[in-house]
Amino acid sequence: MTVWEIISIAVRAACSSTVGKLFWYGILALLVWLFFYVLLRKRMHGRRVGPRDPIAGQIRREFVQSVRSICIFGLVTMVVVLARVTGHTQMYGRIDTYGFGWFVTSIGIMVLMHDSYFYWTHRLMHHRRLYRLFHRTHHLSISPTPWAAYAFSPAEAFVQAGIGPLIVFTIPTHPLAFSLFMLWQITFNVFGHCGYEIYPSWFMKTPLGLFLNSITHHAQHHEKFVGNYGLYFNVWDRVMGTNHAQYEATFNRIVKDRTAR
Repeated sequence: MTVWEIISIAVRAACSSTVGKLFWYGILALLVWLFFYVLLRKRMHGRRVGPRDPIAGQIRREFVQSVRSICIFGLVTMVVVLARVTGHTQMYGRIDTYGFGWFVTSIGIMVLMHDSYFYWTHRLMHHRRLYRLFHRTHHLSISPTPWAAYAFSPAEAFVQAGIGPLIVFTIPTHPLAFSLFMLWQITFNVFGHCGYEIYPSWFMKTPLGLFLNSITHHAQHHEKFVGNYGLYFNVWDRVMGTNHAQYEATFNRIVKDRTAR
C-alpha cells in the first residue's frame, strides 16, 4: 500500500467520522431541545437548573463552536486511522479475535477510562494559567443548552478528542465497540447540558445517586465555575472532595419545586 493510498484511507475515514458525529450530535441535540424547550417548556419549568433561559445568540454560538469541535475531532480521527493502517494501534477487525465477552467489557472500560480522563483534564483546564486558552469558551454558557455539549475552544477540542487515541493505543478496540462508546458519550453529554433535571426526587437517596451524576451536577458547574468536575460518575468528585457544597441541596430544591407544582 502506497503512502498516498494510506493517506486517502485516513482522509475518507475522517470525513465519514465527522459527518457521522455531526449527524448524531445534531439529531440528539435537536430532539432534546424540542422536548425540553418547546414541547414541555411550561411543564418542565420547575426543573430548570440554570439561573436564566438561553438567548438566541448563545444558541448560535454553541452550535457553531460544536461544529468546529467535531471537525477537530475528525482531524484526530485521521491521525488514529493513519496509525491503525500502519499497525500502530490495538484496533482489530473481527469480534471473535478477542471474543464477545471482551467486546462488551471493552465498552465499559472505555467509559471508565473516559470518566477518569475527563475529570483530570477538566480539573487541570480550570487552572488559572490554562483556563482562558482551554476552557473559558465552554463556560461562556452559564445556562447551557443541548447545543453546548461540544462548544469548546479549538485547544479544548483537541484535549477532549484525546480520549480516542488513548483508548485505541492502550486496549484492544473493535471499531463497533468504539462507535457504541461514542454514541453513549454523545448522548450523555447532550442530556448533561440540557439544563433540566430529569432524575426523580428519590434519585439522590439511592446508591445510584451516589454513583451517577445528575443533570444538576454539571449545570451547577457551569453556573458556579468550580467543583463538580466529573462527567458520567460522581466517584472522583467524592474521592477528591470536589463536589460543590450545595450540590445535593440544589438537586433536592429543584426536584421538590417540581413536585410541588
